[in-house]
Amino acid sequence: MEKLLLEYLPILIFIGLAAVLGGALIAIPLLVAPSKPDPEKLSAYECGFPAFGDARMKFDVRFYLVAILFIIFDLEVAFLFPWAVTLMKFGGAASVFAFWSMMVFLGVLTVGFIYEWKKGALEWE
Repeated sequence: MEKLLLEYLPILIFIGLAAVLGGALIAIPLLVAPSKPDPEKLSAYECGFPAFGDARMKFDVRFYLVAILFIIFDLEVAFLFPWAVTLMKFGGAASVFAFWSMMVFLGVLTVGFIYEWKKGALEWE
């Protein structure tokens, strides 16, 4: 039974060191860092605007539009990189199918990009 418990000793040491290090990293800034907040530092600030008085106030839709456009084109790159890395592993017809599948995907994204461009979604006034 002692041999089984000795196998868990490195894990217990690791958990103990992690707890001590985590506690130290929390405690040291509390002791060392100066804490003299002024009213401006304590004020709420979000998205480049001071806090609004009413939470139901209309918000500029351009921020959401830019976020959605970023997600669309970020996903394009996120799918394109692994596809390019694994394309060479396929052989024959599978490689051709993988290539044209990605071309259809890029085509759909390109059509969406052209639509957004024509509608003026990329214009920031």
